[in-house]
Amino acid sequence: MMKNLKETFESKYGESPLFYAFAPGRVNLIGEHIDYCGYSVLPMAIEQNILAAVSVNNSGKIQLANANPKYKDFSVSCSEEIAIDRDDPQWYYYFLCGVKGIQEKFGLNHLAGMSCVVDGTIPPSSGLSSSSALVCCSGLVTMEANQKSLSKVALAEICAKSERYIGTEGGGMDQSISFLAEAGTAKLIEFQPLRATDVKLPDGAVFVISNCCVEMNKAASSHYNIRVVECRIATKMLAQARGVDSSRLLKLAHVQMELKASLEEMLALVDEVLHPEPYSREEICKVLGITSEQFSTELLSANTQDMTQFKLHQRAKHVYGEAARVLQFKSVCDSEPANATRLLGELMNQSHASCRDLYECSCPELDQLVDICLKSGAVGSRLTGAGWGGCAVSMVPSEKVESFLQAVREEYYLPDPRRAAIEKQSLFVSKPGGGAAIYLEE
Repeated sequence: MMKNLKETFESKYGESPLFYAFAPGRVNLIGEHIDYCGYSVLPMAIEQNILAAVSVNNSGKIQLANANPKYKDFSVSCSEEIAIDRDDPQWYYYFLCGVKGIQEKFGLNHLAGMSCVVDGTIPPSSGLSSSSALVCCSGLVTMEANQKSLSKVALAEICAKSERYIGTEGGGMDQSISFLAEAGTAKLIEFQPLRATDVKLPDGAVFVISNCCVEMNKAASSHYNIRVVECRIATKMLAQARGVDSSRLLKLAHVQMELKASLEEMLALVDEVLHPEPYSREEICKVLGITSEQFSTELLSANTQDMTQFKLHQRAKHVYGEAARVLQFKSVCDSEPANATRLLGELMNQSHASCRDLYECSCPELDQLVDICLKSGAVGSRLTGAGWGGCAVSMVPSEKVESFLQAVREEYYLPDPRRAAIEKQSLFVSKPGGGAAIYLEE
């Protein structure tokens, strides 16, 4: 891929690249939609990545091109303020998120001029973190081009923060694994402070990724931010019910810490305090003692202002249950019992059911694909990534991989011409890959 990218770069700019940067996509094995609630997650980097070829110059411009002709070129002056259009999440705005993050970190009034060509093997809008990998790749490129140096943890934190310029209120998992991943191991990613711990996956099983071929762009849709808001409101309601000052609490993990409670106790509290019927704005304002205006400015985000109904019980129940499953998953991997694959598979299945029924972030195609994967020999299968489309990840005993791939191909991909056409890049085995890196031109 690097050779092709070099040729594209040379034909575009008439010079050779100075260096390359790559950042991998990821698959989240368990722990969906809980990073932004303050809880640990358990992803691994995949071999598919975003790759950029870069030269540095005195042009006073950042020139961006994409190896895929369907994505248009873009250029911006190094001296003007970088503007990112949230209402039109084009590929180059994700790149500019990373540039802006580094610029602000170092207070760079004048950035180095750069020419870049970007390529990638992560299917876009598939739940494998192509957008975050692009932000991470760009942060790395901008740091290198401006001769700055940061730790991987610092880079991950800057890129997590800067991706919010495009309007997605993510929690930092995608950027953390993109930088902190190591080949051959999954990672438990913890937040506040950010750290990554190796998790050895069991021998005798592999992880297979399958794309349901329904695209979901997080920044272009309010689904994702609606869930963030519902969790934020549930945080306040639970704190209020226990007499805790909720004004500074924004995440469900914070309430647990304040109450010094276990996850099991938090699940019981959710059942006790929050009713399963959706809440209205009026009811929430009354319970929290806030005005409708405060509700809009303090609790809602830009693209969730029209919300009228909030499913607080279901969202909080998913988050605390999923946080417990992450810890159980790691515990099984650490203790290596004889039936490890079966236990991990069960946790994955429980996770999918919770995402589907409580968090409502699946879709009919994903549910169908997960069912087919389980019928085809997977011990566990679940949606991965934000959901509402994108990919499932399945844990498959090593000896069944070939028959599994064949069965899923025949059941899900081949009957549909559109899916059949992209089956090769939509169904694949993935091993844990390494983290983002810079390569100098030989």
